[in-house]
Amino acid sequence: MKNRATWLNGTYANQPEKHVTDSQTHFALREVRTHFSNRLTWVVILAASLVLTLIAPFESDRLMRPAPRFGYWVVMVGCTYLAGCVGAALLNPLRPRMSRPMHSAAVAVVNGILVTMVVALLNLAMLGYWPYLADWPELFGTVFVIAAIVTGTLDLISSHRVPSPAPTAAPVQRSEPSAPMILQRLPVDKRGDLVALSVEDHYVRIRTIRGEEIVLLRLSDAMNEVAPQSGLQVHRSHWVASAAITAARREGDRAVLSMTHGPDIPVSRRYVPALKEAGLLPG
Repeated sequence: MKNRATWLNGTYANQPEKHVTDSQTHFALREVRTHFSNRLTWVVILAASLVLTLIAPFESDRLMRPAPRFGYWVVMVGCTYLAGCVGAALLNPLRPRMSRPMHSAAVAVVNGILVTMVVALLNLAMLGYWPYLADWPELFGTVFVIAAIVTGTLDLISSHRVPSPAPTAAPVQRSEPSAPMILQRLPVDKRGDLVALSVEDHYVRIRTIRGEEIVLLRLSDAMNEVAPQSGLQVHRSHWVASAAITAARREGDRAVLSMTHGPDIPVSRRYVPALKEAGLLPG
């Protein structure tokens, strides 16, 4: 069975090629790992926990002293954020088949339910409290609705696409190169010069100078959408932008490329001659 290079914790490992092996659960776990490896995520979680400790909502100041109250809110904020990430990631593969408002509504409902259950379970584990049947409407009113509104709004914003500018009657003095079509698949804040495209089972990780995003797409289709940005395929699982290559080195009959952003990219033996033609490797 043919092998391909797979991204794993920043390194490459050979494993048998699989056409459809990445379940929605695995995709969600990758997204969660990406979120929680970002320092900014932890800064926001700790800052939100500190604010909640100080204002002590839901009479938490009567139940706990400041230090344990801060720990309670760190766990609560971190776990509810985790639930939100999982909910959004599990529904992400459905995005191409749903309208934007419909997808945002689905994310809002799923995350509202997940966050509500997480809050109830954490209160049971940390405080020994489980809502009585009569208390559930209030819990849904204070947790479900807030979580649904926040996550639905964030999903709607992150999936926003900038419309094309309306044509004007003014003469065009100089034509500017259009942006690659593939950038339209990314959230606005991650659109920038392309760095690389990398296959992860039946997904493609699109790397730009502003971040990364995984989309449900074949590499061949993704490469058809990179024009006018120049680049070349260097592996059955990788395409790189020429301008983003900072260095190239040989490793036996293969090669490795260093990029302006993100981890190195491997070059398989089949594509080494193309690198030599492009002047990136000595002959």
